[in-house]
Amino acid sequence: MRMLKVLSLTAALLAPAFAGGATNQTLTKATLSNEGARRVIRGAVELARRLNTTGVIAVVDDGGNLMALERLDGTFPAGANISIGKARTAALFQKPTRAFEEIIGKGRTSMVALNDFTPLQGGVPILADGRVVGAVGVSGAASAQQDEELAMAGAAAFDSQPARVRFFDAGEVSSAFAKGAVLFNDGERYMIHASRRESPGMAEVHTGDADLVYVLDGTATLVTGGSVSGLKMTGEGEFRGQVIEGGDTRALKKGDVFIVPAGVPHWFKEVSQPFLYYVVKVR
Repeated sequence: MRMLKVLSLTAALLAPAFAGGATNQTLTKATLSNEGARRVIRGAVELARRLNTTGVIAVVDDGGNLMALERLDGTFPAGANISIGKARTAALFQKPTRAFEEIIGKGRTSMVALNDFTPLQGGVPILADGRVVGAVGVSGAASAQQDEELAMAGAAAFDSQPARVRFFDAGEVSSAFAKGAVLFNDGERYMIHASRRESPGMAEVHTGDADLVYVLDGTATLVTGGSVSGLKMTGEGEFRGQVIEGGDTRALKKGDVFIVPAGVPHWFKEVSQPFLYYVVKVR
C-alpha cells in the first residue's frame, strides 16, 4: 500500500513536467499560401515581360511540393521539369542553387548523386521572417543568369505586406512608346501596354481579356464587331484575321477612351504615323 502511495505521489509530481514537455514538442511555423505562390509567379512573369524573354517559373513549398507553375510562350518543353527541380533543390537544401553549381564546378562532383538535386543556377529560397517557406525555380530564359534574375524577382515579390505602389518615370514610359512594349504585367489580373502603330494591323479577338484604351497621340479608324475574315488562333485565347466585314466604324483622336469587351472583334483599319495609345488588359 505504501509503495502504491509513493508511485501515485511520483506520478502526480511528474505529470506537470510531462505535460509541459508535450506542449513543447510541436512548433508553429509560417507556410506558403496559394496566394503567396501566385504572387511569386507574378513577380517573375513581370520581369520576364520587361526583358522580353521566355521561361518556366515553378514554386514549391518548404517540403519541395509543387504549388504553382507557369510556362511562358516559346519556352522549351523540358523547362518545366528543370524549373521544378531547381525550386525543390533550393527549398530542401535552403540555399540558392547557384551555390551548388559553383561547388560542383570546383570539383565536388559527388554531390550530383544526391536525390531531388538539380544543381543549376535559377533556384532561390522564399523567406518569411527569416525562415524558408518554399522556393522558386526558373528555367528557359535567355541565360542561366537571367533564370536566376527571374527567380530572385519572384522571391522578392513574396511579401506579407500590402502591395506596393508602382511608379514609372517619364523616360521609361517614353522608351516603351518608342518601340511599343509592355509597361507592366502582374501575370494574372491585368497588363498595361504602351502601344505604338505605324500602319494598320490585323483584326483581333481576345477571348480572355477586355481592352481599356486611352489614345495618347495620333488618329485612327477603329472597326469593332462584325465578322473576321480568315480568323485563326495565334495563342491561348488569342485570334487574328485579315479584316472585319461589317461592324461599327469610329474615328479615334487624341484623348479618346474606349473599352473592347472580351470576345469582341476589333481592327485598326487606318492609323496615323505614329498612333500611340495605352492599353490596360483586364482578365
